[in-house]
Parts: sequence; C-alpha cells; structure tokens
Amino acid sequence: MQIGPYNLPNKLVLAPMAGISDRPFRSICKDFGVGFTVSEMVASNPDLRDYKKTRLKADYEGEKGLGSVQIVGTDPKQMADAAIYNVQRGARIIDINMGCPAKKVCAQAAGSALLRDVDLVKRILDAVVTAVDVPVTLKIRTGWDKENRNALEVANIAENAGIAALTVHGRTRACKFQGEAEYETIKQVKQIVKIPVIANGDIDSAQKAEFVLSMTGADAIMIGRGAQGNPWLFKEIDGFISLGAKIEKPSVADIFVILTEHLDKLYSFYGSTVGVRIARKHIGWYFKNLDFICQDIRSKINQATQPNQQMALIHSALTQ
Repeated sequence: MQIGPYNLPNKLVLAPMAGISDRPFRSICKDFGVGFTVSEMVASNPDLRDYKKTRLKADYEGEKGLGSVQIVGTDPKQMADAAIYNVQRGARIIDINMGCPAKKVCAQAAGSALLRDVDLVKRILDAVVTAVDVPVTLKIRTGWDKENRNALEVANIAENAGIAALTVHGRTRACKFQGEAEYETIKQVKQIVKIPVIANGDIDSAQKAEFVLSMTGADAIMIGRGAQGNPWLFKEIDGFISLGAKIEKPSVADIFVILTEHLDKLYSFYGSTVGVRIARKHIGWYFKNLDFICQDIRSKINQATQPNQQMALIHSALTQ
C-alpha cells in the first residue's frame, strides 16, 4: 500500500487511540510488524500546543518508521495551522480525525460530529491539504447514525480535496463501539474512490483480518482494540496473510518479556509516577486472557505506586 510517496511494508495499521497509541505502544507494535502507526489525536487549539501532555502525544523522537500525527478540531484555519506546526515538528503525514465518537469530542462538534456538516468537512480538508506539502489522510465513520450514513459522500469529498488515504471505521457515531462493524459500507466506499481505503473495526484475529480484506477490497486494515495487550496480533496477521502460516501465540514467559519491555518504555517516556499509572490499563489488557491471574494480584498491581513494586508483582504473577 502507498500513501503519497511512501510505500508501506504491509497492510497493517495501528489505530490512533486516545491515551493508548503513545510512543511506547507504537514502538512495541512496530516490533511485531505493524507497517504504519498514527499518533493519538492532538487538539488543533493553539493554546494547548505547549502543554507537555500535548507534546508527548505527537512525540516520534527516535521512533522508526513514518511519523503520522492525527489532528482534531472544527476550525479550518486552526486545523491548517496545526498541520503546519506538526509538520515542522517532524510529522511526515497528517491525519484528520472525523471518526472519534467520544462525547467530550463530539460536544465540541469535532471528531465524528463533523459528519453532520459536509460543507465544513470540505472546508477543513481543503484547508489542511493546501497548507502542507506532506500527505494528508482522513479517518471517518459511516455516518452520524444509522439514518444518516454519508460515508460515500464524504469519501468523494475527501478524494476531490486531495486526501491521500481514507480510513473507515464500520460504525456510525451513534453506534460507538457497540454491535458489529458494517463492512458492506467500507466495500461501497472502496468501489467509488481511487485513493487507498483502510478498513477498521472488530479485527481481532488473523482469520478476521483476511476476511475483512477480502470482503471489502480494502487496501489495508487498521487495528485498535484488538492490539491492546496483544501486540503480537500484527505478527500473526502478517504471517497468515503473507505466507498462509499460523504463528503460535507467545508463551507466558514470552508475554512476561514483552510486558516488561513495554513497561520499561512507559516508565522512561512518562517518568515513574505517571508511567506506573498509565501502565495499569496495559497490564490489565495483557492479563485479560490469562485466567490464572487472580484478582488479588491484579488489585495489588493497581495499587503499586513505584516501577519496582509494579514489576515485582508482575514477575510474581507470571513466573509462579
């Protein structure tokens, strides 16, 4: 798959998940073969640019591969300025968020709320594409609700505006993450545009990935929740799609090594106090399918306040 001048190594993309797709997680997923990643969404509001939390979201320092930064907002000029700012900081691709269903985002008429105003969608896309000389991509949902699906209309607007690739999450904003993803709409989008289309939604196994690619005709797939605590999913999918090979899931000992590396990256990136706090949700996801991890250990891990405490408890849980 190609985005602008960039040839991606495979068809696998890590979704831009708020509070999750930070540099440590992107790095771990790249170690397992994801071909392309997108940062957490960064507000276009210029008043927020100098906040440490904002800068960390788009931090690609020392990270291998392309740096794609996702921006969110409602004002065309602010979005264009945000794109310029992030390109100056090293972004090689700008992604526009019109897919986030979060209440606090939609309350500002941003994210997937923009799908209710196609004229504003066009003005934002035109402004951002014109402002920067790097590829601009777009992520959308199939519409605002089931009665107002307009992904095909937005896809045509995106292609005419010069968007380099389009990601479609197969749900409306109203659906949030409930129900099953509607791949038929993604298929229809792919049939009417010439730009690359990336399918997103409910891809959690190699077999599901192959099905979605075949059913939709999409150029690539984007995985979000399926990779949480499960970064080796990308290796499983790539092996299955490329070679028809079944890649064995990691052993408990392997998971301990992966988790330890992930936590080390979090502590280094955020510092001990914040790193320990952010690590808790990732530990929970890694442990999710390990039925032998008792609730008592999980509670103690969540109460740990220092990296060495957290690590010691995980070591005890996974090496008993």
